[in-house]
Amino acid sequence: MAGIFKAYDIRGIYGKDLTETVAYKIGRAFVTFTGCRKVVVARDIRPHSEPLFQALAKGMMEQGADVIDIGHASTPMSYFANGTLGADGSVMITASHNPAEWNGFKLCRAQAVPISGATGIADIERMVNEEAFAPLPDRPGAMSQTDILPQYREHIRPFAHLARPLKIAIDFANGMGIAEAKTMEGVLAWDGLYDTFDGSFPNHEANPLHTETMKDLQDLVRKGDYAFGVAYDGDADRAGFVDEKGEIIAMDLITALVAQDVLASHPGGVIFYDLRSSKVVKEVIEAAGGVPMMSRVGHSFIKQQMRDHNALFAGELSGHYYFKDNFTAESSSLAILALANIVSRSDKPLSELIAPLRKYYPSGEVNSRVSRDPKGILEELKARYADGHCFELDGVSVEYPDWWFNVRCSNTEPLVRLNLEADTRAKMEEKRDEVLALIRS
Repeated sequence: MAGIFKAYDIRGIYGKDLTETVAYKIGRAFVTFTGCRKVVVARDIRPHSEPLFQALAKGMMEQGADVIDIGHASTPMSYFANGTLGADGSVMITASHNPAEWNGFKLCRAQAVPISGATGIADIERMVNEEAFAPLPDRPGAMSQTDILPQYREHIRPFAHLARPLKIAIDFANGMGIAEAKTMEGVLAWDGLYDTFDGSFPNHEANPLHTETMKDLQDLVRKGDYAFGVAYDGDADRAGFVDEKGEIIAMDLITALVAQDVLASHPGGVIFYDLRSSKVVKEVIEAAGGVPMMSRVGHSFIKQQMRDHNALFAGELSGHYYFKDNFTAESSSLAILALANIVSRSDKPLSELIAPLRKYYPSGEVNSRVSRDPKGILEELKARYADGHCFELDGVSVEYPDWWFNVRCSNTEPLVRLNLEADTRAKMEEKRDEVLALIRS
């Protein structure tokens, strides 16, 4: 059980770190900690999600909470159910993009407000370890079943504003994107890869961040006539995109395009982008009449910042796209429809819409395993680049007129993560190597 309680969720290898006994205790601890009386529980298609659901629900009901079972669902569907069904909290049973032997729990309060390590997961861990649950009530909770898909579909479909019919390609990776995409039936046409549920993920890892998992989608798009291609991760809260030529599109550039669509109907709204994103994202948001704001990395931070500033939308470099209209949570369907709206209104293909946004040169995230104190490295960077505009929203960021960088420390490993961008490739490579030399010295 050691190590399964993470910064943003609970996650471990089924049968080793994460067992039915542990799930039962987490159920009791979740109800003890939140005091919830009604909780939505959903699960992905992994075969062990079912026994974990039964054990988790048993603990919750014994602790007095009513469980609304929405069955197999995407993570965005679970957030929608939480906010729509008047629940006091929700749990999504999934290990997202992790390999098949993994599983876990994504925890929320009412209105899909996430519970992170700092806002409750550490407390739940202590309760589980010490079995420090509230006394069992006289009356246990009950279980009911609800099919949330019809409501979710009716919620999503009005966001489609296609000026002409489009056809896309989708790699479902045998995961919960199969359920998520049902919201777009009759609005978008598509051809699908790996569109049967299989929690062993037999074709490839359900993780669009690993570009090798996108090869089959790229091949399909290049053989057909598609506006673009989409690849879901295992629980469909992230999406990766390729253009009509099958070329992978950086996820921060998707943020810029989606922001344009959101702002078309909500001019002047606040849009967040994570601080690793290209500075072109800020430029696009401003040009579209929006108010760009920079966010920390991590869904719990982003969602809180969105709520604090009544933001319409946020995009993260990892492919999470957050919408005020889905309880300030992810909705890959809304991201796909926003992109389709943009493409359908243009006489240019997606590759030509993206081309002007590729004006700067990013390093990509470069990880360094270090033997000295990572915080000391951050202090050295602040001193070395004191002549730049320095801020500490998440790690250390320094901006100059023609380049910028951010350096963050891993929460769980002795890793230092560098993201850097410059106006020219030569400047990017020069400064990347310069900053890495300091990090690794």
